Amino acid sequence: MNYDDVISRCADRWDSFYLYDETGILKSIKFLKSNFPQISFLYSVKCNPNPHVLRCIFKQGFGADAASAGEVRLANESGLSAAQIYYSAPGKSRRDIESSIDKAILVADSIDEIGRIQAAAEQAGKVVQIGIRINPNFTFAGDGGKPSKFGIDEDRALAFVRENSFKNVRVTGIHVHVKSQELDADVLAAYYERMFRLAGKFAHACGGLEYVNMGSGMGVPYAPADSALDIPALGLAMQRGLDEFRLSCPATKVILEVGRYAVCKSGYYVTKVLDRKVSFGKTYLILKNTMNGFIRPSMARLIERCSAGEGAVGAEPLFTSKDAFEFSALKGGPASETVTLVGNLCTATDVIAEDIRMPHLECGDLIVITNAGSYAAVLSPVQFSAQEKPAELFLTQGGEIV
Repeated sequence: MNYDDVISRCADRWDSFYLYDETGILKSIKFLKSNFPQISFLYSVKCNPNPHVLRCIFKQGFGADAASAGEVRLANESGLSAAQIYYSAPGKSRRDIESSIDKAILVADSIDEIGRIQAAAEQAGKVVQIGIRINPNFTFAGDGGKPSKFGIDEDRALAFVRENSFKNVRVTGIHVHVKSQELDADVLAAYYERMFRLAGKFAHACGGLEYVNMGSGMGVPYAPADSALDIPALGLAMQRGLDEFRLSCPATKVILEVGRYAVCKSGYYVTKVLDRKVSFGKTYLILKNTMNGFIRPSMARLIERCSAGEGAVGAEPLFTSKDAFEFSALKGGPASETVTLVGNLCTATDVIAEDIRMPHLECGDLIVITNAGSYAAVLSPVQFSAQEKPAELFLTQGGEIV
């Protein structure tokens, strides 16, 4: 399939748009499933909740990691049952709980939240099986926990499940997520090993677990210097840990979450040159919907400027690194001029690339930005300045654009 032709065809109708490629998404999913054959997967809906993307992924047997009652609804509307949706987020209100209690597996983020679930379950006259999110006594860096807004500290969670006096709540699973965007397979393998030990503790305390959700962490290479995560090696390490875990917990389902790994590389953002100008010798290309269409490149420039070259640390999902995106001109040709790419918003922060080499571009020419399949459209402030919202397009395996 000639993607340049597809993009050109879309640009006849839209001045800015996301293009999600089903073929690429399915390739990533197949790769994961082949290397983790005994693992169940959840897709993090917040990563890219486009309905075509959701249906594509859920048809491959993935469940949903929902971070809100709204995401529970989206997963339901995409065809998933309550048993396939895990609702894990801090600060669930009583209304959130009541609206989701029959539509998802609730994963409590605090002791107080368990009390709210108990009250809702008691009012409904039912016993609810829930998971709890643990803030463990370890991190990706090793042993020793750290404060977090997420989850219940490990020791307190263990004490709770041993002493649980709630009549309408049964803890049957645990969830841990401590970091995103890890590219070192050895680091993730060590984390999985600690997770299996943690699961063993809670299985003993709870009288067995139906599932353990190990969270996410699988990163994708954004910057040119990044090396891809060694998925085959990680899959083998997972299998070794799983084989040992099965000796004591043969029926416990082991779950991994993925978001960007499934979709990041299969999404592109395309924007059109609206104007060009030269100011004090500097050439600006003014583009349609940059900061308000795809905020992450603008955020990278802003953080780079504010950090004054100190090497800003990633803060997912808003910022990964200063060079996390590639910019190319669809028309091709030699890089003949140095330009700064800016948007059409009335703010000086609407900059996505500074002093980069590009072919000579005129009004109407197209620029394509990579790594736009995850944490892209969903993060961008489309209400700013009442601008036209970029389109979200889905390219099917058969070549249809929907």
